[in-house]
Amino acid sequence: MNALNLIESFSEFKEMKNIDRVTMMRILEDVFRSTLKKKYGTDEHVDVIVNPDKGDLEIWLNREIVPDGEVEDPNTEISYSDAIKIEPDFEVGEEVSEEIQMKDFGRRNILSLRQNLVSRIIELEKDNVYKIYKDRIGDIVTGEVYQIWKREILVLDDDGNELLLPKSEQIPSDYFKKGEQLRAVVARVELKNNSPVIILSRTSEVFLERLFELEVPEVFDGLITIKKIVREPGERAKVAVESYDERVDPVGACVGMKGSRIHGIVRELRNENIDVINYTSNTKLLVQRALSPAKIQSLDSIEIDEENKRINVYLRPDQVSLAIGRGGHNIKLASKLVGYEIDVYREGAEDIDDVDLDEFSDEIDDWIIDELKAIGCDTAKSVLDLSEEELVKRTDLEEETVAEIHRIISSEFE
Repeated sequence: MNALNLIESFSEFKEMKNIDRVTMMRILEDVFRSTLKKKYGTDEHVDVIVNPDKGDLEIWLNREIVPDGEVEDPNTEISYSDAIKIEPDFEVGEEVSEEIQMKDFGRRNILSLRQNLVSRIIELEKDNVYKIYKDRIGDIVTGEVYQIWKREILVLDDDGNELLLPKSEQIPSDYFKKGEQLRAVVARVELKNNSPVIILSRTSEVFLERLFELEVPEVFDGLITIKKIVREPGERAKVAVESYDERVDPVGACVGMKGSRIHGIVRELRNENIDVINYTSNTKLLVQRALSPAKIQSLDSIEIDEENKRINVYLRPDQVSLAIGRGGHNIKLASKLVGYEIDVYREGAEDIDDVDLDEFSDEIDDWIIDELKAIGCDTAKSVLDLSEEELVKRTDLEEETVAEIHRIISSEFE
């Protein structure tokens, strides 16, 4: 085996690890010099010539010619009688250069060379992967699901690099199969035992922001600015957008014609509800928009407590449940978006003409409401118009139950 064969034997490995030829040659020179130091004690009298164009490598040993019998170090000196065998015109004091063949290294050194090369290339590959992904934090990557475990998913990118998507960074309704394509954002890059660990995320607000950039050209071009994003992954998200160009409607552009742009993002996020709202520095107006789909009749219904960072919002009874949202997600996200703790209250009785009976579903069981509706009581006042005795007679409800219903409904109008 010569140096050229050794280089070519690594060509496939080099290509697989995406290492350029010049870098490969540099590694080869370093590894050979390391071996030469062990063999000759120093590499100062050795020339290692690497030709990246041809892909070959030459090693020349330079030794000084000394009179016969005065050779002290055969690695750096050669006797005159041995020198003239190479070239008759040589004289004492001159330098002789001899090419070292691979066979001169010995089998053990060649094996060590190969081992060192593999080790250096793997080390370089790890370093390259770390640097590449360190610069890609916050970018969306697409990869193939390679292995699914209980706590995380192993994903391979186009170059075969391993990426991890932990369970905590997955949308609750995420379900992937082996071989399936997956999109996520690079959340962070860590080093464990000198190996890069790339962590992906699908629950990050940054992931949603990048999806908007992909789907909405105006966001990508900077015509529309995303001021803030808050999310309950898989449930609901609120995105505050702003445009400095009066001709561009930021909400309309993000949603698209008949929701064409937003639908792609919603599908990617497993049907997560996304509210796109127009950002404003007016806190009351921002609260009004953030609590969508609930409708606030007037900004006077919003009270701001700057000292305690709290906001009280008074709503019509039929809007309270909309403001809170399923599982409280809507009001929780609105609070995060505005930066204040928001509390909602039903407006005073003097402002209430009547309340739909379904609005009491959080306090009165559905089957009781159905029983009341069966006798024609669809609203709160229609129930209060009947005495407790009349309600007991006309329904199958117990006296205690009817009394409790009257108490709950009456408190609405107090």
